[in-house]
Amino acid sequence: MLGLMQDWPLLCHKILDHAARQHGSREIVSRSVEGPILRTTYAQVRARALKVAQLLARDGFGEGDRIATLGWNTARHLEAWYGVMGVGGVYHTLNPRLFPEQIAWIMKDASDVALFVDLTFLPLAEKIVPQVETIRKVIVLTDAANMPQTTLANAIAYEDWLAGADGDFSWKTLDESAACGMCYTSGTTGNPKGVLYSHRSNVLHAMIACMPDAMGISCRDTVMPVVPMFHANAWGLAQSAPMIGAKLVMPGPRMDGEAIYELLDTERVTFTAAVPTVWMMLLSYLEETGKKLPYLNKVVIGGSACPRAMTQKFEANY
Repeated sequence: MLGLMQDWPLLCHKILDHAARQHGSREIVSRSVEGPILRTTYAQVRARALKVAQLLARDGFGEGDRIATLGWNTARHLEAWYGVMGVGGVYHTLNPRLFPEQIAWIMKDASDVALFVDLTFLPLAEKIVPQVETIRKVIVLTDAANMPQTTLANAIAYEDWLAGADGDFSWKTLDESAACGMCYTSGTTGNPKGVLYSHRSNVLHAMIACMPDAMGISCRDTVMPVVPMFHANAWGLAQSAPMIGAKLVMPGPRMDGEAIYELLDTERVTFTAAVPTVWMMLLSYLEETGKKLPYLNKVVIGGSACPRAMTQKFEANY
């Protein structure tokens, strides 16, 4: 005898559906690569992610296709992620801090077929993409007004591309064990190794990460994932935050202490996460200016060992 309550596969796009339905007006704030602070909502991100999925399907991409992203933490990157997963594809986050020849090797090994790229990394993409014969399309995460000249064939501005869809699309029905994400680790011997995330693993990780004995976030939090989406899925926060309907603050390309402080303070961030290097820059800025972080409740530090002096400085500043 089988219990059939809630008998549906654990698929990542259901997280976004929930966020749009139950927390549709909750803000997602991004520092854009172009400069301005942009504001959207979970409902709008879902609507645009559906357009991404619709257009990918129209362009001939689908289940199992590896679609690379070379971008900062922004709402556009988030839309691309969920759109790729929703059409059955596999988002492949590329680490721009690697050497170009390493990134090219990784893309070829993964057989990436398309690339979403931020303006910051367009010169890097121009060096790499010609070496990757499987790439058929490049979507630059910007609008027509900011789209530069590029040597890349089949490149289009994201907003222009998105304008060609009406969003009348249904997420693909998939097995929950289907791959939905990929990243390569350079911390192994020999060549980098590709790691595949399934829909099921991402959903379960997001659920567990929200719990009190893990990250302990809720819909009352404002979450700022400073850890990049290309660093182990931003530690799952791109799924955990929409799962519980937290406000999201995406820091974009600026990692300096002043820029991070500005968002932490003006958006009243209560939870944030990054590696120690970022926090050293922020703490130095606080020491220089005498400013405090009155709204911050929790800081997650990972990637390398955290000095005790760093936690003591945080305790003194919020």
